[in-house]
Amino acid sequence: MGENRREEGVWKRGCSCAKNKFLPDESFRSWGNYVRALKDTPHRLKDRVLTRSLDETELVDMKAQSQHEMKKTLSWWDLIWFGIGAVIGAGIFVLTGLESREHAGPAVVLSYVISGISALLSVFCYTEFAVEIPVAGGSFAYLRVELGDFVGFIAAGNILLEYVIGGAAVARSWTSYFATLLNHDPNDFRIVAHSLSPDYRYLDPIAIAVLAIICVMAIISTKGSSIFNYIATIIHIAVLLFIIIAGLTKADTKNYSDFAPFGVRGIFQASAVLFFAYIGFDAVATMAEETKNPGRDIPIGLVGSMVITTLIYCLLAMTLCLMQSYKDIDVDAPFSVAFEAVGMGWAKYVVAAGALKGMTTVMLVAAVGQARYLTHIGRTHMMPPWLAIVNEKTGTPVNATVVMLAASAVIAFFTSLGILSNLLSISTLFIFMLVAIGLLVRRYYASGVTTKANHIKFVVFLALILGSSVGTAIYWASSTDGWIGYAITLPIWLLSTIGLWLFVPQARVPKVWGVPLVPWLPSLSIAINMFLLGSLDKASFERFGIFTLIIIVYYFFFGLHASYDTAKEASRAKQMKNVEEGALN
Repeated sequence: MGENRREEGVWKRGCSCAKNKFLPDESFRSWGNYVRALKDTPHRLKDRVLTRSLDETELVDMKAQSQHEMKKTLSWWDLIWFGIGAVIGAGIFVLTGLESREHAGPAVVLSYVISGISALLSVFCYTEFAVEIPVAGGSFAYLRVELGDFVGFIAAGNILLEYVIGGAAVARSWTSYFATLLNHDPNDFRIVAHSLSPDYRYLDPIAIAVLAIICVMAIISTKGSSIFNYIATIIHIAVLLFIIIAGLTKADTKNYSDFAPFGVRGIFQASAVLFFAYIGFDAVATMAEETKNPGRDIPIGLVGSMVITTLIYCLLAMTLCLMQSYKDIDVDAPFSVAFEAVGMGWAKYVVAAGALKGMTTVMLVAAVGQARYLTHIGRTHMMPPWLAIVNEKTGTPVNATVVMLAASAVIAFFTSLGILSNLLSISTLFIFMLVAIGLLVRRYYASGVTTKANHIKFVVFLALILGSSVGTAIYWASSTDGWIGYAITLPIWLLSTIGLWLFVPQARVPKVWGVPLVPWLPSLSIAINMFLLGSLDKASFERFGIFTLIIIVYYFFFGLHASYDTAKEASRAKQMKNVEEGALN
């Protein structure tokens, strides 16, 4: 199965479990080849940085690497429920209380609105890409097409690490909520290894079992996972509606008398943290390859689920702060304690059951999404192509699913929730910003269409939009009450966006569905994502730097050479037909 094949103009290279299929490319066939590849690293890196993949390459050639097609079984209805199931998890039950008490007060509802708007802007950008390039790679594939191999891999590597850590954190939380439901302490169901440090002492076999069950469900059938998610999410919505209705019957408007006790800064600080309650919709974008009618189903599914989620979050936040003064809200179990405070202690079991269900569907949709990210990376050979194989019978990427969930299970077994919960996702805001930049590149720059003058104007305006957004974020992070910086950065952002709108013609028109109000909407997405990045703590940036450094080291020693060999081999196999744009000779 190792030979190259050409069928109807499609370049294919089979993948098997043989030893040489984990690193099958020319650079790894002997130590001599590998040494020569390392010596050629500067040339190869320049080639990969300057090279952009083509839509057709992602849609045809990369998909052919998986041997079998993923089954197109999903409709807009499935995607809406996948979106709701992916996003509404434990975050709303934990983060709302913490941010209400420490940063926003009852104005936490405005924090959810701001975060929801930011997430919705990113959803729009993702949607156009998912409709135009409906493949399993999500942001990795989109950024490969618009910003090149190197940027795409750095972004995808970070989001995969977030998936692994997030899956482990949710699995540990699942055990805790399950114990609460049974009136037990969470550690009652964990094994204590006294010889280990306190942060790694409580071994969690239940987390392993839950992840194993999720893995089996994700492997058997995407449609089956959708049906389970659909049924479970309906139950979850019923629980959330109960919390809202029952909670509002105990509402006291006096609790809203001090609406924003921490001021505007507190609202935005809370918004930066609460943004992570919206993470998950990007996993839905990776299911585009399995969608029956991407042009219709993806916009309805992604945008519809985000609007519903934002509405539910705002109602829940409002209910909590009306039930209890923000000063008395419990940061660990806000809704349960609030119901006990108003004489409805029995409702804490309903809350625990709702959180348990939410975490189950979050893990399931994340498992489906992260495996498809890894599958598409395997197709490019930046990671072993064995991971790209799609099972002929199930139509799912079995190898990628098992590897990702096994990594989450190992971390979940040893690592305490306190350690995992501190690893908040700076990567997601960074990647959403890159996707917005990629959308502007897609609309305003096309090789052979954009003139040199328009290209220069586009680069200048984009640099000013990005620079002013970074400047606003830095000023926000460093100044507590100043305004002079905003008087400089905000007009620059506004004038740059106007300049791009008026003086640079769009080079590409979407074929089926496009983001409205370009360049305003993606430019605003860049600005808001950067602003929220400026609200995060130093530890988040340190973690991001460490993760990115690990990814870069791997890329220089393995991913770069594998993807370079694969691209050149594909070009030769396709003879004179281009598979990339901007490659060096």
